Amino acid sequence: MHGPPDITRRHLLGGSLALLGAAATGCAIPVGLGSSQTRVQYWHFLGASDGIIMNKMVQAFAKDVPGTFVEENVLAWGEPYYTKIAMAGSGGRSPDLATFHLARLAGMGAGRILDPINTRLMEEVGLRAADFSPPIWERAQLDGVLYAIPFDAHPMVLYYNTDLCGKAGVLGPDGKLTPTKGVDELIAQLNKVKQVMGGKPPLAFDALGLGTVGPWRVWWSLYSQSGGSLLTPDNAKIAIDDAKALDALRLMRRLGEEGLCDWRTDYGASVAKFTNGEAAFLWNGDWETTGLKERKTPFSMTRFPSVFGGWSAQADCHAFVLPHQRDRDPEVERATYEFIAYLVKNSADWAVAGHVPAYLPALEEPDYLALQPQSEYRSVITEVALDPQVWFAGSASRMWIEFGEAFSPIIGGSRTPEEGLAAAKAAMNRLLTAPDPFPDEER
Repeated sequence: MHGPPDITRRHLLGGSLALLGAAATGCAIPVGLGSSQTRVQYWHFLGASDGIIMNKMVQAFAKDVPGTFVEENVLAWGEPYYTKIAMAGSGGRSPDLATFHLARLAGMGAGRILDPINTRLMEEVGLRAADFSPPIWERAQLDGVLYAIPFDAHPMVLYYNTDLCGKAGVLGPDGKLTPTKGVDELIAQLNKVKQVMGGKPPLAFDALGLGTVGPWRVWWSLYSQSGGSLLTPDNAKIAIDDAKALDALRLMRRLGEEGLCDWRTDYGASVAKFTNGEAAFLWNGDWETTGLKERKTPFSMTRFPSVFGGWSAQADCHAFVLPHQRDRDPEVERATYEFIAYLVKNSADWAVAGHVPAYLPALEEPDYLALQPQSEYRSVITEVALDPQVWFAGSASRMWIEFGEAFSPIIGGSRTPEEGLAAAKAAMNRLLTAPDPFPDEER
């Protein structure tokens, strides 16, 4: 591999697509190791444009800090990744650093599989608790102990086709989508766009399919806006407010019944419909930004609509964790924290992929503010709807899939909202009574 190019936000995605092949095979991506360098082993699951951007940031670090060599190992996303982390951590022969979904923290045997963050070293490399989004920083702790350093939030957002929305007259003088407030304004806006689309459903999201999680993401965004909770504060019992939960589910059913969304779309079909102009709106995570730009879809983005009072949106967060090691080398440990600080302080570069930096100073950088449309939804960083801290929550978790399966038929009209809520509660009760793979005494 050639030496690292100068890194800019305009050129971050100009790297070789050969990196995707490396990511798919789960191999290490070398940057160059000299005999006097300190080696930091880094595992992550970032593929596609995310992986390209991360590798560019690693290359930039290698250029700026030549005394440290970061060995990137890219592994398969989802359950296989966390299984490998658990196996490595339980044996004490882990990498020095790993990327993690913050919602997975409670289910990963913190203190056994993961080591606590060394707050002294963290502060020595210039990272302070006050510089991070408060709700995300709080979620990085378990029982008052810090186990992760947040990197970003990747929330549900609203993508909109600027051509179709312009024809429907729902863009303001600034060319941005007119925000809606409440159910009636949302439905009215969708119907306006539906008219100019000849009656086709204007909204797409992941509504159907094996292992679908889109219905969970949509419902959790809507339900959280009304202040609804999922579990009691001790995470021991269900605390769902039926009235608020059913309001959200009835809206989801209405979208399907009135032809405002296509309930037959799985994840890939929903993105394809929006990409090809067959849908004017897409409810999805912020990570499709780069692909849509590459495919030259005329689009912009904004926050998930406020429907039930608040502006919350379902989100998870990428964070950095230290898988357990029996004997952590002090020199490697310091180099690891220097690398984490480099990534966090340059997280405006990472935002090219669409994610919102959890490091608040990055949100004020002129280069970040110039990122369009990525900076348009940055204010969500303090209003993210995160999962409860339970072992069965988080990205690719059983909770997401169980709730997705319970709610998906509601959108298509084959199950009532009441039946769907009952199915979700039954699934939650099964999860609450299932044995925790990392009980408290083992943490």
